Amino acid sequence: MRRCCEGVGLPCLFKGVGMASPRPPRYLLVFDFDETIINENSDDSIVRAAPGQALPEQIRQTCREGFYNEYMQRVLAYMGDQGVKMGDFKTVYENIPLSPGMPDLFQFLSKNHELFEIILISDANMFGIECSLRAAGFYSLFRKIFSNPSGFDKRGYFTLGPYHSHKCLDCPANMCKRKILTEYLAERAQEEVEFERVFYVGDGANDFCPSVTLTSADVAFPRKGYPMHRMTQEMEKKQPGAFQATVVPWESAAEVARHLQELLKKKC
Repeated sequence: MRRCCEGVGLPCLFKGVGMASPRPPRYLLVFDFDETIINENSDDSIVRAAPGQALPEQIRQTCREGFYNEYMQRVLAYMGDQGVKMGDFKTVYENIPLSPGMPDLFQFLSKNHELFEIILISDANMFGIECSLRAAGFYSLFRKIFSNPSGFDKRGYFTLGPYHSHKCLDCPANMCKRKILTEYLAERAQEEVEFERVFYVGDGANDFCPSVTLTSADVAFPRKGYPMHRMTQEMEKKQPGAFQATVVPWESAAEVARHLQELLKKKC
């Protein structure tokens, strides 16, 4: 049985909730956002709205591993000081390209929406994710979006907070995706929704953490050549069989769609 981690996440200022299916879905599909749904890191992308499309060196030097959320708070404060407004950020988010094949995957999921419950877990921010997904036309696919709370204060500055606190030693201080996923599965189980399989589509090291909790019935879709993929390979070399889920690397998300399609054919 999947166990719930400690604590609960902070509420987000922007929440994404799609339409619930009339019958319980058979599969849970979990997406990352940066360099998974979109083909860029959105935190890097918004620098295009800064003066000269660059950050001062004294700000860039404050970035510390594991504390990227705090670094982005400083970046956004600087951009606010420079007069960058909500509309400027919105324009950037709306124009970030989707990853190769992602429209094909989303079209497939739209046609089979009754079978999949889809959530998004991202260390980006709620405002940016909503802008991007609405512009792409796929926002309503997602039952729930978990990301760092964000909004605009009275000055018009873009503000960002941490999602929650946790005790995981492998994840950034502001977010452990394993904690979020296990809590979500426990919550849905209490609501009498059990999934036959969990599918996880991601790219980063913080996607590897939740993927190690997947069972042999589940599938991990790491983006080929990215940290999540490398970490699954390293684990298999060091501890053969320790990573239980089937691993299906992808370069185009159309490959994910084809794998899911083949699974549905076998079920028929």
